[in-house]
Amino acid sequence: MKTAATRTLLLLLTFAAVWFSNLEYRKLVNPDEGRYAEIPREMVASGDWLTPRLNDIKYFEKPALQYWATATAYTLFGEHQWTARLWSALTGFLGVFMVFFTGRRLFGVQAGMYAALVLGSSLLWVLIGHVNTLDMGVSFFLSAAVCAFALAQHDAADERSRTRWMLAAWAALALAVLSKGLIGLVLPGAALVLYILLERDWRLAGRLRPVAGVALLLALTLPWFIAVSRANPEFFHFFFIHEHFERFLTKAHGRYQAPYYFIPVLLAGMLPWTVILIDTLARAWNRQQQQRFQAQRFLLLWAGVVFLFFSASSSKLVSYILPMFPALALLIGVRLTQLSGRVLAWQVLPAALAGIALLALLPGIERYASREVPVELFRDYADWLIAAGLLQIAGAVAGAWLAWRGKTNTALILLAGSGVAFAQLALSGHESLSRANSAYYVVQKIQPELKPGMPFYSVNTYDQSLQFYLRRSTTMVVYKDELGFGIAQEPQKFIPDFAQFEQTWTKEREALALMSPDAYDMYRARSLPMRMVARDSRRIIVARHPAPSP
Repeated sequence: MKTAATRTLLLLLTFAAVWFSNLEYRKLVNPDEGRYAEIPREMVASGDWLTPRLNDIKYFEKPALQYWATATAYTLFGEHQWTARLWSALTGFLGVFMVFFTGRRLFGVQAGMYAALVLGSSLLWVLIGHVNTLDMGVSFFLSAAVCAFALAQHDAADERSRTRWMLAAWAALALAVLSKGLIGLVLPGAALVLYILLERDWRLAGRLRPVAGVALLLALTLPWFIAVSRANPEFFHFFFIHEHFERFLTKAHGRYQAPYYFIPVLLAGMLPWTVILIDTLARAWNRQQQQRFQAQRFLLLWAGVVFLFFSASSSKLVSYILPMFPALALLIGVRLTQLSGRVLAWQVLPAALAGIALLALLPGIERYASREVPVELFRDYADWLIAAGLLQIAGAVAGAWLAWRGKTNTALILLAGSGVAFAQLALSGHESLSRANSAYYVVQKIQPELKPGMPFYSVNTYDQSLQFYLRRSTTMVVYKDELGFGIAQEPQKFIPDFAQFEQTWTKEREALALMSPDAYDMYRARSLPMRMVARDSRRIIVARHPAPSP
């Protein structure tokens, strides 16, 4: 027993070390990482944790929970790349343990362990767990609500535990709403209604503890929504109408993709478990005899609702279907307990094809180069991807061989380990592109020019990561994009045309400006008094004042 406990502890410590290893290594890249690092930075700097601001402009696209969490991390540990990513990494890490706990309660210890291995090594879960976006946080809380609901309805649950788990589910729904809005209610509600209709379990509605649950949900969510609406009357329409209904029904955000977009995303995102996923989905609807609550059917319905909802949406991003991954991991965990070693071997081996495909594509990596991202950066990245591809092949082949010999647990641990390492190598290698995708390096170049309170303009462009590394905001010129709504509320913080900027700039004694190459060429032709102080493949920064003394 002690040996088994020691091995489990070593496995957990190794997983934690690998999971959190590269949060600081990579520079924050545009757009999401810069945006969601800067909003909480401005909260800390201003002391206003009520009204989210991006580049000192009101920004109401999302609720404030992750901003508060990151601002708290900044306050406790300082403003770093790792603290900016900590919320995503922590919720992703805890999601793996949540799946283990739920799987153990619903389906047995072995199924729970296998589910944790699957989720903790699935490509998309690992990738999003290490990138500063809102998707991992909301996925964790949505999945926590689904897991708590399933535990509450489990046949073995007594009335006391059912109440406790249902209240936990309602609390998780509230935190999902505070993470990303109304999808925190719409998606679980749709899955629940579908389950009741298909199973004809009409009594289930009475077991939801709706009165206490709704009261808890409102107590957790309403204070911020009321307070931010009172401070900003324009918030309600923009957040609830524009950001929910118009985003779903229209192509206003420029993220339209074909309805089948998420099929390849799901298949690639579940690597190295893709073939096992297909086998699992073919059997997950089977009724579990002598069980009133059909947990596997509910999990399958939940995953299906997430997939179909976002497939129907006119706004699609790869990470949107992430909330279905914990449920799929639980279903795969159950299926893995049923597979013989030789069947498992044949389902594991095709994961090697992902590594082979990656290696086959790398000789043509130069075709992805552009003026903004030079070819030499992609060549540096290719070295990391070669290592990742070889590791994926080795892990799949060795896992299949071990499974064939009947060493199922070792095979699955090895396959999961190679999956985590594959994703982490691909992530770490992406740092090779950061000179083009992050403002970190150009900010280092202009440090001798920076002075406290010096005017800084963003002319016909906006770099999401610039403000975080500057530790200050900039004045927008001409360019609006996602800041357009906030600019309309506070137009005095915006310069609407080039002529007005030229007048303002000429009157400054000293100032800095980030310019697009087109704006720079235009102003150079007009002999605007400026001096280039830094340039990279995307950005040009100019100064109004003379060169600093040696």
